[in-house]
Amino acid sequence: MSDNNVMKGGLGTVLLILSVIVLVASFGFVMYNLMSHGHASFNVSSSLPWGQPISTYLYFALASSGLGLIASLPLVFGFKQYYGLAKRAIFLAFIILVSGMAVLALELGHTFRMLWAIPFNMQIQSAMFWMGVFYAADLLFLLWKFQKMESGDWDSKATRTIGIASFLGVLLASGNLALIFGMMSMRPFWFDGLLPIYFYLTAVTSGLAALVFFTYLAYGFQRGAMPEKLQQTLTGGLPKLFAAALGLTILFVAVRAITGLYSNNPEIYYVWTDYLFASPVYIASVVLGLLVPFALMMSTSLRVNPGIQILVSVLTFGGLFAERYFFVVGGQVIPLFKGTWAWDMIQYTPSITEWALTVMGSALLFTLYVLGEKFFNLSATPEQPAMSAAADQPRQATA
Repeated sequence: MSDNNVMKGGLGTVLLILSVIVLVASFGFVMYNLMSHGHASFNVSSSLPWGQPISTYLYFALASSGLGLIASLPLVFGFKQYYGLAKRAIFLAFIILVSGMAVLALELGHTFRMLWAIPFNMQIQSAMFWMGVFYAADLLFLLWKFQKMESGDWDSKATRTIGIASFLGVLLASGNLALIFGMMSMRPFWFDGLLPIYFYLTAVTSGLAALVFFTYLAYGFQRGAMPEKLQQTLTGGLPKLFAAALGLTILFVAVRAITGLYSNNPEIYYVWTDYLFASPVYIASVVLGLLVPFALMMSTSLRVNPGIQILVSVLTFGGLFAERYFFVVGGQVIPLFKGTWAWDMIQYTPSITEWALTVMGSALLFTLYVLGEKFFNLSATPEQPAMSAAADQPRQATA
């Protein structure tokens, strides 16, 4: 059986080498600065303790959750038209979460201490403790589900049970992550009982962007090289789902902005007026990263165009990455316990080490992705059993 997946050939090897080089260089740079300067290599402080590494982790973690939710459409809820995307979505969810955890681990002061301090301290009243529990379970279920799909078992009772457990794990993990921010009453910009819904919506939007981009990447950005069922998915319901997710994301961002501007709490109002709306980067991220993609995907002719789908994915990447950054930093720019009566909005710009950490996480993601495309058939469906990349021949039935 021929396979037009370019990641299995020379282009994949070139991308793998480049990704590994960037990964090693960025990791080495980060480790050198952390070993020589410690946490001082980050431009954070006791007044603003969470910077770009936390927003990068948030971006990766929610993109992973979104991919898990998308994979649940065929595997849990029976929308079989999305089968062609399910295996790649599960694999991407796993490696994106691993990449995010790698960024988070290096952001901590004692990277390896978390391996024993967090689980064995049993701080069950801490939302961060449960974040570790739920995301560890999420990783386990993703790996278990992928193993089942790789063996060709898509629809057995055990596989469906694992799929349901994984779906619940995704909801608990991303919902709990939202509560880490949403329960902080001393940070009014974050304090919001609807934050889990916002995280679910934007997670799906991030996941769709990642799934569309990496699917096209696997086939050299040529939809004609894809299996027929995969092409049908990319021209059928998926573009409509992407448009709906973008629209709901814009709606939620707008509601948060309107509520913030209408609020009589100056600690919320001034974040919007003096920080977010005063930033050209934030305005550009909303316009180019959300509004333009939504407008393109609302066109019935444009949303099925391969170039438009790739462009929308890239723009959404940038828009939601900026959204995570401004969300994390925006919640801290008003001095804690001082507020507007001691007005001095905290200034923060990511250091080169923090940027290198973001680059490292991205390079790790690309490295793992190319390896996955080389060794697995991520476009497999139940009618097309998973194959090893060692040979492009169907597996022979065993007696």
